[in-house]
Order: sequence, then C-alpha cells, then structure tokens
Amino acid sequence: MGQTNLTMEEMEARIVRYGDLVPCRTAFIDAHTPGSDQKENFTIIGGGVSEAADQHVHIKETPGFNIGAAGQPPFCRNSLHTHRTAEVFFVLSGTWRFFWGRYGDAGEVTLTKGDIINIPTGIFRGFENIGTDYGMIMAILGGDDAGGGVLWAPEVIIDARDHGLILGDNGKLYDSKKGQALPEGIAPMPVMDDESLSRIKEPSIEEFLPHYVARYLDLMALSKSQPVDVISPTGLLRDKPGFAVDFIQRNSISDAPYSTDAHEILMVAEGHWRLSFDGGSLSLAKGDVAAIPPGLSHAITPAMSGEASLYRVTSNDDPAGPTWVEWQQDAK
Repeated sequence: MGQTNLTMEEMEARIVRYGDLVPCRTAFIDAHTPGSDQKENFTIIGGGVSEAADQHVHIKETPGFNIGAAGQPPFCRNSLHTHRTAEVFFVLSGTWRFFWGRYGDAGEVTLTKGDIINIPTGIFRGFENIGTDYGMIMAILGGDDAGGGVLWAPEVIIDARDHGLILGDNGKLYDSKKGQALPEGIAPMPVMDDESLSRIKEPSIEEFLPHYVARYLDLMALSKSQPVDVISPTGLLRDKPGFAVDFIQRNSISDAPYSTDAHEILMVAEGHWRLSFDGGSLSLAKGDVAAIPPGLSHAITPAMSGEASLYRVTSNDDPAGPTWVEWQQDAK
C-alpha cells in the first residue's frame, strides 16, 4: 500500500457537510402520492437509488457502496419496496418507525437517535417519521450501482401512476404533471408478478430484532475502550454486505495516526471530531460525512467535551448481494 497525501483543499473536497446537503424532492415514484410527497432524498456518495434525473450527487466516486440520507417531516413515509443489496440506516435525528412485509404489517420497530438497522434483502420495507419534528436518517447502500436493486410493491406503482408519475423500465421517472411522457421504446416498469411476490419473506419481530437492529445506548456502553464491530461476519449484526461498519465514541480510539488499504467513510452521529492528517486538520460535526482514501495516514479525535460518536464504514472484498443468512438464500 502506497502513501497517500492530500492538501487541506483536497481533503475538504472529500467532506460533505450536513449544512451543505442538497435535497431532491422528486427522487422516487411516490413523490406525488399523499403521505409520501414531502420526502427529501440526499445522495452523498455515489449515485444512490434515486429515480430522478435532477438528483444532486455530492461525491460521484464510489468505494464499493453508496452513502445517502432521507429527511422527512412528521408522519411522512417511504413506501414499500425491496432491495437486492444492503440497505442500512442509522438515525441522525427524530423518531422513526420501520415496518416490513408484503403489506407492511409483518412487523415493525421504532428507532431513535443513533440506533442502526440493517434491513435484509428480499423483504418489502418502509419507514416513517413518527416524531414531532423533521427527522433525518443516514443510509449505506450496497454496491456501486445501488440504484439497480430497488423493486416497488405493485400498489406503489399503481398509486403513483394515479398521481401523475410513471416509472419507465429504464429506471427513470416521468411526470405527466410536467407534460412528460414515456420516450419511444421505453415501457412502464412492470409490477412484480405473483411468483415473485410469493418469494417475499416476512420475518417475525422475534427473528428480526436480534439480527438486524443495534441500539445506540448499547453501542455506547460496548465501546468504552475500543470500537464496536457492528456489521461484519463477526459483528453484532452478522452480514457480508460488501462493506463493514464499526462504531466509535470518544473513549474508543487513540489519537495515534493510522492508515489502511481500504476506503473509509466517517459518518458523525453526535458531537464534534477532529480529523488530522499530514496536510492539516479539519473539524467534523453531527451529520458530516468524510471519505478517507486508502493509504492516507490520519487520526480521529474528539474536538470538544461532551458526547461524541460516529459510524465508520470500510470497503472490503465481499461482493454486494443478498443478506448473509440462510432464510435469504432463496431470494437471490
């Protein structure tokens, strides 16, 4: 592994500040559907899963996975859909209800600040802000082309069509309210057939919680002396999604510089951090995302007193694909 050197300007270009996030309000097929029409989608690293041509992408280079975010006012929901690669969320702010199943009634779990959920592939899932204020969840999506793995429940496509949005079989949205129509040679995205729908899994809450949800307070307790392995083949949430996730708080990590041959993404959950490297040092605050290239010697230290925590996502050689559990294998 060779040494990587960056100037302050080059490193700053690899940081997406929470206050600089650019929302897209027409990112998905349910953008006009009542109850889902106030969502804001943010594509931070990579193309994400947006179906809108005007989605702003902050950093286009992907490290083998995508980073995004969703912001929603109270009681706004994201409609039922499924993925062929990983979809991981942690709560940056607000109170969120995640639900799953063919009709969204097989189970649900409520997450609050800092909680993380690794939603398995091959199940329909949705989420809703059930708090009293605008909320934000940060997302990690498996694969360089995360947009190639989204399938909507049939009723979502039908409802969207009734409100003027048509999803083409090219994965792009066309808005009849803006005078748009499907281009020649592009057909509407077909709805899932009965055979495909019959393969949708519906894990019980007892099957789901221990394997796919980790609580922030538990992670804070477990990380008093070292980082916590959250998502990996040996982590609290055992999986091989094409990346690994660990959790760090102020007492977890020394101020000694280190480097790796992997891409490293820092996602600040709480507090203020100092990112130091040979070219200088920069501060990171809640909601900021930093992309550390392979080979860069750097250190991460709390910048102020008080609560400080972050999720660190690293690339690895595992291919993006179905969730790594037995009951998922027939959903490939």
